[in-house]
Parts: sequence; C-alpha cells; structure tokens
Amino acid sequence: MTNNQSPIISVSHLTKRFGELVVLRDISFEVHRGEVISLIGPSGTGKSTLLRALNMLEPPTSGEICVKGEVITAHGYPLDMLRRRVGMVFQSFNLFEHMTVLENITEVPVHLLHIPETQAKEEALALLKQVGLAQKADVYPSALSGGQKQRVAIARALAMHPEVILFDEPTSALDPTMVGEVLSVIRQLAKTGLTMLIVTHEMRFARDVSTRVFFMNEGIIYEDGTPEQIFEHPVHSATKAFVNRIQKLVFEIDSDDFDFLQIPTGINQFCLKYNLSQADNAYALAKEMLFTHMRSFRPLTLRMTHAELSGVTALDFMVEGQKDSPLNDAARESLRPQVKDLFEEPTKRGFRVKLIL
Repeated sequence: MTNNQSPIISVSHLTKRFGELVVLRDISFEVHRGEVISLIGPSGTGKSTLLRALNMLEPPTSGEICVKGEVITAHGYPLDMLRRRVGMVFQSFNLFEHMTVLENITEVPVHLLHIPETQAKEEALALLKQVGLAQKADVYPSALSGGQKQRVAIARALAMHPEVILFDEPTSALDPTMVGEVLSVIRQLAKTGLTMLIVTHEMRFARDVSTRVFFMNEGIIYEDGTPEQIFEHPVHSATKAFVNRIQKLVFEIDSDDFDFLQIPTGINQFCLKYNLSQADNAYALAKEMLFTHMRSFRPLTLRMTHAELSGVTALDFMVEGQKDSPLNDAARESLRPQVKDLFEEPTKRGFRVKLIL
C-alpha cells in the first residue's frame, strides 16, 4: 500500500518465540493514520500475539517496532508513554468490579494523564453516550450484560485519547445476541478516522469495516490487501479456503425411527453459535419438508449451512438415488412465500432441494 505520510506504526522483521514454538515469523508492515486493519485467519496463527506485541504486552523475541518514529522495542522505552498512544480492548472486559462504570473510565486518565477529575468525568459521560450507555454511568459492572461491559471497555480505551486502538477479538467472549451491539460501536469509530487494528472472526464485519485486511497463517502475513482483494480475489489457496468457509450442520435421516427431537436443538445451537436469527423459521421449514412434502423419501440428508462471508443461510435436502424432484406444485406454492429462493437440482448422489432462508 502506498501512502506519502509517515507511518504511525512500523514493524520490521518481527519474530516471537515461546520456547521452541515460533508464533510470529519475520513479520514486516506499516500502518498509516486512519487505517482500519482487520487481522483474520485460523486460530493459533499469531493474530492476538501480534497485537500484544504492538502494545509490548508480549515483547518480541527479535525485530523492531516503531510508533510515530520511536523504537518502542528499545531497552528502557517508557511503556506508560506507549500505553497512552496505543490503547487495547481485550476479549475479556477487565473492568474493576468495585468501581462504577464512570469510575472505570476516569481512573486511568486522572492518575496517569493527570486530567482534572471534572474534565475526565465530562469526557467519560460523552464517551458513554457515544457507545450507547449514558444511563449506566453510576452502575457497577456486575449489573451489565457482556455486550455492555465490552462497550464500557471501549469507552475506557478511548478516554486515554489514543492514536491507535487494538481490538483483540472483542466479541469472542460474548453471547451471540450481544455481538452486534459491540460491532456497531466499532463501525462508528471506524467512520471517525481512528486508526484501528482488529483481530476478528466476523468475516462480513471485517469486509465491511476495514480499509485493509491481513490474512495470517502459520505465523506470517500470507496476504495484505484491500477487503476486495482479500475476500473476492485472494491469491493463496489457504486464503481462499478460509474466506469462503461454510459452516454446516448435518442430519442423516435413514428412516422414520430417526431421533427427530435432535433437529430443533441442533438448529437452535447452530443459530446461536453463528449469531443467526432464523432458528424458528429454519425449524418450521425443516419440519414441513420432512413430515409433509418429503415424508415418503428416506434415506434423506438434511444440512443447514451458513456462508460466513456472504451471510447466506440455507436448508439443503438431499435424497439419495432420486432422479426427479421430490416436490410437487402444491409443495412449491407452499414454500416459495417462506423463503428467499428455492433451488431444485439433480446431482451425482441423487436430487437436492435447497431453501435459501
């Protein structure tokens, strides 16, 4: 990426080892002011370690990190100065349980930045309004949901007036129903021009919010490009496999003695895991297909799929050895108003009916 401005962060030949395990391998990149960089990739590939190295929570084994031209990896560099410039939001919220929300946000600016308490409170209240929690200033963290705690943690990071914020999987510890409220706050911050690096497994979010994406694998940055480059035209096969991943829930229904009670439970858990709202509709459609339109077709494979990048969720019914569609006109007329699309296609295995939810 070309940029005439001096980088706000510059990383050169960064390596991190834990004993014999090499977690980061000779990584180099620059971050310019206003960039929003998402770090994506399989678990265990060094994404969180890289962020922690940038804040010197995990000092690198070798290599150099510069922030605004200053070598923060140099021996004796004052880390309190670094923490003023580079904020961090963790997976866990790390709020002080014995302090109110307002006190959690003002504590460090008052004692580290020496901001007058009155000013710190005014700024904290403005930040709470920004993250949608203006009414929670005087409550304690125990009274908050996980999503609310994470939004307080974001406000606390912003209270230090950082030039860069690092987000380490900020939604991974949340109930799926609360993920959206935190991502919404981060989206709004991105619009303000704040420089951010975000480790995330939320592919649609990464594609939408980022100016740049790193795909990390095996301790290196495999690809570095715009969201369009990474998600639509990836170069490496590992990147292609990762960004196009499809999550599946599969039921092999061999006869009418199958334990059908596991289907609603499985669908509900699948929807919770991937933050989907279609659980009730999906089960109603599965029930209608299995016990009305396709009751006489056994064995049958039912799959529920969710493509993380496109956001498409579907129910897929495969009848082994079937050459023609198992649906009649009445079935199609019943199904079409309930789905976004309906596909019927022969395959090598048999015949597939796919309902796009």
